[in-house]
Amino acid sequence: MKKEVKQVKKTEVKVIDAQGKILGRVASEAAMTLMGKTKASFERNTYCGFPVKIINASKLSITPKKLTQIYHTRYSGIPGGLRVLPGTETAMKKGLKELIKLAVYKMLPSNKLRRTMMKSLKITD
Repeated sequence: MKKEVKQVKKTEVKVIDAQGKILGRVASEAAMTLMGKTKASFERNTYCGFPVKIINASKLSITPKKLTQIYHTRYSGIPGGLRVLPGTETAMKKGLKELIKLAVYKMLPSNKLRRTMMKSLKITD
């Protein structure tokens, strides 16, 4: 009997530099990679993407007018507990890192794999 030797590939990590880039472009590139659509072995029902690391998130190119157009909602679970926060407030409190995370989250499919995909996303300033 022959022993088959399986070579374990190191997990590839895609690094995206956000310096001077637009929010939507960075988020869509990260979402496509997390879903695995850049691979030939893409399957919609399994997680086949690979980890993404976004660097220089604080140097993202975003205008003040665009920040006022972005909204982030939070729901506390009680009636009347929906809070709508403008992008300027989110950027001041949590930084542009949080806006990238929210943009990628909304671009991923809303199914059970979304949480697994978001765990593979790392964002640094």
